[in-house]
Amino acid sequence: MPARTLRIPTADGQADAFAAFPDGGEPRPGVLLYTDAFGVRPVVEGMARELAEHGYYVLVPHLYYRHGPAPVIELPEHIGEEVRPAVFARLMPLIEAHTTERALRDADAYLGFLSAQPEVGAGPVAAIGYCIGAALALRTAAAHPGQVAAVAGFHPAYLVTDAPDSPHRAVPELTARVHLGLSENDMPAEAVGELNQALDAAGVGYTTEIYPGTVHGFTMADTDAFAPSALRRHWDRLLPLLDRALAHG
Repeated sequence: MPARTLRIPTADGQADAFAAFPDGGEPRPGVLLYTDAFGVRPVVEGMARELAEHGYYVLVPHLYYRHGPAPVIELPEHIGEEVRPAVFARLMPLIEAHTTERALRDADAYLGFLSAQPEVGAGPVAAIGYCIGAALALRTAAAHPGQVAAVAGFHPAYLVTDAPDSPHRAVPELTARVHLGLSENDMPAEAVGELNQALDAAGVGYTTEIYPGTVHGFTMADTDAFAPSALRRHWDRLLPLLDRALAHG
């Protein structure tokens, strides 16, 4: 499985990124994968490789490139509950600095770069994300409805907020198919209802599903939140969504 580290030119500099893609010269559908708050690291690279094995070119940008190349902060091999507070104390300033305006500028650059790769086909792409990445995927798809045909978000964060630029307020711009896989503690029931209402009103084809017995972060094998059965469910939902939306053979 070929993989490489790349540098993506952006309006604010250069974002380092990881890419995984199948062997062979045939162009493949592109997938933009936004990481969780912990960023690009071996477990995410492994997930990108696994997705690439199903026939996709997967691009994983380093979200915090403005603060230096990945990793901006050193992470333990296992991000257990005892270290989470200290890790998040260092991450929160980076997350807060990643404003909607910056995220949308980055999305322009990432999609332009992805579509220009010789290994990527000319058709639509997907945007997927984990934790904060789910909101970034949703924003990306809403800003590029002619290009992004599928959105998937898992254990999402910040999808429904009181802010004027809350991601759920961008839903009317969506044309993509959507799957959101929630843990039992990601969002209050009222917020899920508000999100579903926005998706219904926009006429979006979507599923929102609470994965039973899960907590926030359930796909990530290097955290205490990891649930192997929920990770399998994530693949069972994600792969058919991509197959349908990207007309992948």
